[in-house]
Amino acid sequence: MAETGKTDRPFDIVLFGATGFTGALTAEYLARHAPSGLRWALAGRSPDKLARVRDQLAAIDPALADLELLHAEVGDPASLADVASRARVVITTVGPYLTYGEPLVAACADAGTDYVDLTGEPEFVDRMYVAHNAAAERSGARIVHACGFDSVPHDLGAMYTVEQLGAQGPVSVRGVVRASGMFSGGTFHSAMTAMSRGKQMKQASSARRKAEPKPQGRTSRAVAGKPHRDSLLGYWLLPMPTIDPAVVARSGAALASYGPEFRYAHYAGTKTLRYAAGGAAGVTAIALSAQVKPLRNLLLGKVKQGDGPDESRREKSWFTVDFVGEGDGRSVHTRVSGGDPGYGETAKMLAESALCLAFDDNPPTSGQVTTAQAMGANLLARLQAAGIRFEVVA
Repeated sequence: MAETGKTDRPFDIVLFGATGFTGALTAEYLARHAPSGLRWALAGRSPDKLARVRDQLAAIDPALADLELLHAEVGDPASLADVASRARVVITTVGPYLTYGEPLVAACADAGTDYVDLTGEPEFVDRMYVAHNAAAERSGARIVHACGFDSVPHDLGAMYTVEQLGAQGPVSVRGVVRASGMFSGGTFHSAMTAMSRGKQMKQASSARRKAEPKPQGRTSRAVAGKPHRDSLLGYWLLPMPTIDPAVVARSGAALASYGPEFRYAHYAGTKTLRYAAGGAAGVTAIALSAQVKPLRNLLLGKVKQGDGPDESRREKSWFTVDFVGEGDGRSVHTRVSGGDPGYGETAKMLAESALCLAFDDNPPTSGQVTTAQAMGANLLARLQAAGIRFEVVA
């Protein structure tokens, strides 16, 4: 089962960032659902905080009272290299990734260690491709970004839709997101950082386009849709400027099953025009605030990283992503749905992604790859077994 071939390393999985809110939920998920005999450890800079997390995990499974704790700091490359050399897969929830993420990516790429994170930061992902994809390809490491709500439901949902459509010619897919839930403090900090760096984001995207080979004889791209009412789904649609469309398009470029010409558009869906207008105004206000440093710092100071809602609030949260695929004169409507998108389901997706890389017979890949490209059907099956629904609606 150990696809990576690094079974001589002492740990199957190391989790970096377990003292944060989402990191702690990921650790708890592993404590409750990891396979028997999983060799895993926690890594971070504070032994005392890690020990407190371990105590909480031991209350779930007493065997975890002896869970090993590893020293790792973003500013200490030697500690990150040590962690990477001892693990088959590293999970990191330490963001914003543009600020804290690169040293661990570099360590994993050099060590041939598989890597998963929660980033939704396009600039970070593009910069990591340019800087470390070649090293990861040489070492055999699979660097898989966006393994939470950004962008697993959208990436695997589009893949599932393409499979259900079964078209031979050009394919277009639109994804429509609806959700009830709160964003984490870390997500808010990442989003504000990204919105304040429009120029740098464009530069990183341009550098990646120059470095990244294009598929031969095929095309795949994300298309910017326009606000409109979807008569099939019955929702007002607003284009979502997230990382998800780019991730889906990269899967389409990597996988020939998406056809000779693949297009993907990504939206938020609301039932009424009033909610659509309100959502657009809210996003615009946040984006404008991100451009003014004093105002940006004020907002960031009000939302602490590592904070999140209590369990009762999370239990009431939900998400759906509807997909409409069209090709060969046919169409298919599919849906991915689950519970709390920002925390519970994100921790589940992240943990199952790491377990999938560690234990499943996945396609042979290396370098910076998407979830569909690296794990595809295996991860989809894991998430279905864990309660996330993938279904054909019509």
